[in-house]
Amino acid sequence: MKSQYFLSILFVLPLMLVLNLQAQNVEFDKANFPNRSKELSEALKNIKKGDKFYESEYKMYLQAIEPYIEANKFNPNNALLNYKIGFCYINTIKKTNAIPYFKKALELDEDVALDIIYLLGQAYHLNSEFDKAIIKYKEYKKSLSPIESAELGKEVDKKIKECETGKELTSKPANVYIDNIGNIVNSTYQEYSPIVNADETMIIFTSRRPTTTGGGEDPLDYKFYEDIYITYKKDDKWASPKNHGKPLNSDFHDATVGLSPDGQTLLIYKGDNGGDIYQCELKGDKWSKPEKLNGDINTSNKESSASFSYDGRSIYFVSDRPGSFGGSDIYISKKDANDQWGTATNIGSTINSIYDEKGVFMHPDGKTLYFSSKGHNSMGGFDIYKSVYENGKWSKPENLGYPVNTPDDDVFFSVTASGKHGYYSSAKAGGIGDYDIYVVTFGFEKLLVNNTEDNLLANIDRPINIEPVVKVNTNQLTLLKGTVVDDKTSEPLEALIEIVNNKKNEIVSSFKSNSVTGKYLVTLPSGFNYGIAVKAKSYLFHSENINIASSTEYQEIEKNIRLKKVEAGSKIVLNNIFFDYGKSTLSSESTGELDRLVELMKDMPTLKIEIGGHTDNVSSAAFNIKLSKARAKSVVDYLISKGIEATRLTYQGYGFEQPIASNKTEEGRQLNRRTEFKVISK
Repeated sequence: MKSQYFLSILFVLPLMLVLNLQAQNVEFDKANFPNRSKELSEALKNIKKGDKFYESEYKMYLQAIEPYIEANKFNPNNALLNYKIGFCYINTIKKTNAIPYFKKALELDEDVALDIIYLLGQAYHLNSEFDKAIIKYKEYKKSLSPIESAELGKEVDKKIKECETGKELTSKPANVYIDNIGNIVNSTYQEYSPIVNADETMIIFTSRRPTTTGGGEDPLDYKFYEDIYITYKKDDKWASPKNHGKPLNSDFHDATVGLSPDGQTLLIYKGDNGGDIYQCELKGDKWSKPEKLNGDINTSNKESSASFSYDGRSIYFVSDRPGSFGGSDIYISKKDANDQWGTATNIGSTINSIYDEKGVFMHPDGKTLYFSSKGHNSMGGFDIYKSVYENGKWSKPENLGYPVNTPDDDVFFSVTASGKHGYYSSAKAGGIGDYDIYVVTFGFEKLLVNNTEDNLLANIDRPINIEPVVKVNTNQLTLLKGTVVDDKTSEPLEALIEIVNNKKNEIVSSFKSNSVTGKYLVTLPSGFNYGIAVKAKSYLFHSENINIASSTEYQEIEKNIRLKKVEAGSKIVLNNIFFDYGKSTLSSESTGELDRLVELMKDMPTLKIEIGGHTDNVSSAAFNIKLSKARAKSVVDYLISKGIEATRLTYQGYGFEQPIASNKTEEGRQLNRRTEFKVISK
């Protein structure tokens, strides 16, 4: 019995010695490496080099990693060096690489640094190992003194709550696909802050690649300066991005922050004056020189991101100015009658938390706000949320869930008008380079495929299902787009496009078609009767009426507009003049169209016109002649009441003698019930 016990001791002691040696901290000194002085000297040089970056006021942790790793190869059992490598990694995009180094540092010396347990918990947290992270966070909190706990305890509790949220969100993944948009757009360098226009034909983003304007590097981090790049979709594929150079980009940092829905006005960020927002316009195929936003937008504090409302009359932006609920908050400013941005107002505590908000994006539907926040029910860092403004208040922010959100920072999210796709940047494993641009597809349709080898390979990163197709929820929004051209020559025209709320007789917004392509794009939230007026100098205005029911879901309407020059015989339909059925009394919704006609007559004081009334073929010819003439006279009477001389005006009722569509359908009859404007002489 004694012999067996003695043999057991002999067996266990060497094992204990080995384990003890494995956990022993080894310093970088000659006593520990008596025969390796040359290698030791080289390792110490690498540590000194790494320390220079590590201790820099510019926090150059990425640059410190390489020399530290070289020194670690020589001596992998130094607690402090392992801690420093872990600390560097957790402050770069490769944060989870910190885990083995923190673990090793803790094994070698549990007192290597006061925050080692907390940082290991944070590394587990970022790696979605939430239970391990919670254990370390609680262990760290338990180690704090009462004074330390009062100061740091709340932050640790927040981290634990984030882990609990992470467990909940990852257990119920959102119904999305997330795809890298590919190596035509993404490079081995950083691409981030992508902004998509409403119809998803253009993405403007920021990149730090060698083609940056001026070709310079930032001396603070040895990376190329930020520049703005643009890619267009051709045949359903993204084309190679283009750097438009100056004046859009400068020799220093230029970054994207916001874009108008039509893609004609760009908001960019420059780091001067604490960080300010600038605006530039697309003039044909060239961008104007960026100009600092006027009014109460920019301050000596940092204004980091911004987004226009669908009508361009409001701007949502992020600022860390005094008076916020937390660090940086979201504010709104509205344009006044002189096109100056008015007083900025904090949008309130429903959206803004006691923590930071960032990356604001107002959807073209006019009511859905996307933003990132460290508050609310974040699973770690910044998470992306959405909130809807209805009945005068914002809804409770909704976390977009996993895998859109991760335990790391998720910011600068841009959504298409349809709401089916979102674009953002991430440093996911398996990416093309550093940060890459990804597209999120919401409410995707289930794949109906056979489980062949080819299909399995083609869909390796996606689930293969045989479930019914999922209904894709879209936004209540109409996208009106097309081109404006000369009626005779078909040459593209730059024209002013006014959107009018016919019920209120108010101009909702105004845009311009592109002077080179003639293209225009207008977003119209559902639930309104819109008058669309397209105007250009020396041309008759063109009008459209679009009455969109509040229940109307996303739709795209393509309408190419041909403007007619003001010359004898030119004729247009006044689509926003309305009468009650069978009557000749003008409705209040007609005022905007009538006033445009008054404006045209005053701008051209020698112009003489005829107003013609037309009907469908319902009722007798005599009735319709009388009705159409009375309606035409009502228009003329309105013009006279506004100061237009009667000698310049004539009117005629044509009944159903000049149809422009079949009277066999309601759609055709509606087109035939119209009021026309005809030029008699200039």
